[in-house]
Amino acid sequence: MNPALQKTLAFLLLILAGYLLQRKISGKQELAGVKVLILSVILPATIFVALLKIEISGSMLLLPLLALLLNGALYFITGWALPRLGFEADTPGWRTMMLLVPSLAPGLSVFPFILEYLGDTPLALAALADVGNKVFVLIILYLVAMNWYYARRGADQVAPERNGKLKDLGVALLQEPVNLVIVLAVLMLSFGVDLSSLPVFLESTIARLASLMTPLVLLFIGMAVRFQRGEVSLILRVLCFRSGLAFFLSGLLIYGLGLTGPLGLLAVIFAQCAVSFWPFAHMSAVEALRGEAGERVFDLDLGLNVLAFSLPFSTVVILTVLSFGSWFESPMVLAPAGLLMWILPAAYALRPLLSASEGDREVEKAGA
Repeated sequence: MNPALQKTLAFLLLILAGYLLQRKISGKQELAGVKVLILSVILPATIFVALLKIEISGSMLLLPLLALLLNGALYFITGWALPRLGFEADTPGWRTMMLLVPSLAPGLSVFPFILEYLGDTPLALAALADVGNKVFVLIILYLVAMNWYYARRGADQVAPERNGKLKDLGVALLQEPVNLVIVLAVLMLSFGVDLSSLPVFLESTIARLASLMTPLVLLFIGMAVRFQRGEVSLILRVLCFRSGLAFFLSGLLIYGLGLTGPLGLLAVIFAQCAVSFWPFAHMSAVEALRGEAGERVFDLDLGLNVLAFSLPFSTVVILTVLSFGSWFESPMVLAPAGLLMWILPAAYALRPLLSASEGDREVEKAGA
């Protein structure tokens, strides 16, 4: 059996084990504790090890910019597509999707697979690219959310409140453990300090923490899976559209930059990340400000369901890509993959046209 496929099957068994553990979890706080452990301890240790194994160059500064461009492309194209996928423009559901769809959460949905399938160097590059994504989801999407809120409230004197919140978000961005680790690792490398320069006990401790990354994240994915049947079809067609669009954008990037090997696969799976929790946090803050007065700005129930469905959906797509390996490095494969993901959204978007055609034929038959 293909080694990559064997590894994928092993990962799916770990996700299944996590799913079976759901009955042992008595509340959301226990699951949140596992998430904090991953994002605040294990993921930073993994990124730290990966960064100290590579050589930093000036060209790597392009990675956050490329991630920002990806976020921006997803945002603007999503705004055009959502009304055709069942979300009327400028409604709570539309605004909710506009914040969630362009966001990326590589920490839980893609970093462990990069480490296992592609190695330390692609993981370090992905961590640097995620800095641009963090700026987008923490700062830019917050500004978008608050502008929608104030536009609906009709308030003009909002600068002090908004600027204060932006300052808090900037501090949060700098204090996030992964970002602190990236800054520390880059400073150490600039002074010629790599992983082998650390004391043996410290290197061993960090390496042991990093080794927990993949199994713990996969168990968490299984424990976090939740399905809301009433909105599955609605959410699925949006996620399929997002995934198909990401395949097309990755294909353009690979073709434009001539990426091959692990870097080509990295460009593909990074764009297939699950949606981020941060936009939902912004939406919750806006709804708390709104209180009981006025029309809803966001649909928080829909947002929660998208978060719950996005993680397993992205996991399946990413594992599928990595199971086929180098096959997905070619734009000639990514374009058909994108079209395949668009079958469900296209069927929904074209439904009015098909209904109109059937009506015309019925009129013609009646006239005959």
